[in-house]
Amino acid sequence: MSLRNGLYGARSLPLTADINLINLVDVAFTLLIIFMITAPILQGGVEIRVPQAEVAPLPASDAIIVSIDREGSIYIIDAKVTFDEFKSAIADVWKQKGSPPVYVQGDEAASYGIVLKVIAALKAAEIDAVGLIAEPEFKRR
Repeated sequence: MSLRNGLYGARSLPLTADINLINLVDVAFTLLIIFMITAPILQGGVEIRVPQAEVAPLPASDAIIVSIDREGSIYIIDAKVTFDEFKSAIADVWKQKGSPPVYVQGDEAASYGIVLKVIAALKAAEIDAVGLIAEPEFKRR
């Protein structure tokens, strides 16, 4: 018996080393679906639908975001607070963060009165760098 014929003789089938891509594609699509389902769930934060306007994008900074949802609840950097807690805490948070700009994002269904009270409380806390967040408006041609 020669080494050329192998252990089984000359009639054995040739050895092929192919990768089965079907299983690889199945696993890839399964992982893709899992990530597509879990990605929106993992996003934290307050769900706010801000109104649209002609605005420029905000620069990337360490700004403090104050959110007001449609029910009128106030959030300082995703932490829910009452209005009285907001008035007493916002100045401390602002000084602790190094006096960054403060952006207010109010839901388009939120009461104008609560948004105005939040802005007035920011001005009373002597925070001058206050801005409003809006969604950029897309123009159709």
